[in-house]
Amino acid sequence: MPWAARKVTKVRVLICPDKFAGTMSALEAAEAISTGWRRVAPDDTVRAVPLADGGPGMLDALETGLETRRVTVEVTDPLGRHVDAQFLRHDTTAYVESAQAIGLHLVEPARRDVMRATTFGLGQLLMRAAEAGARTIVVGLGGSVTNDGGAGMLTACGMVPRDASGQPLPYGGGGLRACTSLTGTPLLRGAALVAATDVDNTLCGIRGASAIFGPQKGADDNQVQILDAALEQYARVLAADVPGCPPDVAQLPGAGAAGGVGAALYALGATRISGAELVSQAVGLDEAMDDADLVITGEGSFDHQSLDGKLVSMIARAATERAVACTVIAGQVRVGRREAATAGVDRTYSLAEHYGSVEEAKRRPREGLEAYGERIARRYHPLKS
Repeated sequence: MPWAARKVTKVRVLICPDKFAGTMSALEAAEAISTGWRRVAPDDTVRAVPLADGGPGMLDALETGLETRRVTVEVTDPLGRHVDAQFLRHDTTAYVESAQAIGLHLVEPARRDVMRATTFGLGQLLMRAAEAGARTIVVGLGGSVTNDGGAGMLTACGMVPRDASGQPLPYGGGGLRACTSLTGTPLLRGAALVAATDVDNTLCGIRGASAIFGPQKGADDNQVQILDAALEQYARVLAADVPGCPPDVAQLPGAGAAGGVGAALYALGATRISGAELVSQAVGLDEAMDDADLVITGEGSFDHQSLDGKLVSMIARAATERAVACTVIAGQVRVGRREAATAGVDRTYSLAEHYGSVEEAKRRPREGLEAYGERIARRYHPLKS
């Protein structure tokens, strides 16, 4: 029997969105949807649990489920400017969000240069975490403006890419075409590394960092080809000069995450985990879903990538296993009803459709999310106006 046809008194609602990239954090989105719902049904049990998949917002999400301490340090951004970045300490583990140092949001669109952007600041962040005593460093990968394969990160950690004459290479992915060696040793004090990502892309090739994510960071077709060839050369040097580096590092799933930072972490011996599962476990998502009648999730764009193992599809799958309805609110919805239903999504709502344009949806996301919170609540409480 459809929910709207039932006589409902109180509903237990779990609101667990990802970020709406470029417009709202997961926490802000969860609060907006919750606000709308409570306007209609203030007596319902509404629990907001913001989530992340390893990209921007990971620290905020982890903080809601773990007893942590935030540490702020000064690092350099992708263009070498000073910026404050943070990591979380939980016992002997440090959680690092790569976007804090190399995020797309740190560089104005007009100044983005994917050929020169460096991950040096991320390496500084790892060093600070190790110096603070972390025995394990979990690195959330996503939302970067870089495409240097983590070469800048390695440089900051004590391992310098060099050309045939032994000179250090300039920062950025473009210069890696001339990489012939990597000297030095990592100065991370023996800390174990963990790469948290839900991106399966390899470092090179048609599904590699340059081809898939380069255009989003401003690379044109020619630059994509240059960067891909540069990363191929760089991967050969990683395999040859970093002890213990997997010989097939360029083709490992997740090596292309954050513009190839995944490959550099693998070279340093990192293991890989799902960023979404990491956060979900930390915030107790399974327990929250066990106690829900309805799950509302969301993200900036609900598209075919969403159905390919990303956070929203993981939530929908978990809801299906519990016979709980799952609703998705997104900035844009680019999958059909049948595809969504196959993934376990009961209904979808689009902010772009609500406003009539993508531009307006980006300008006024909070109002739209609140409006949808009200609208969905009325489906479950049809007698309330």
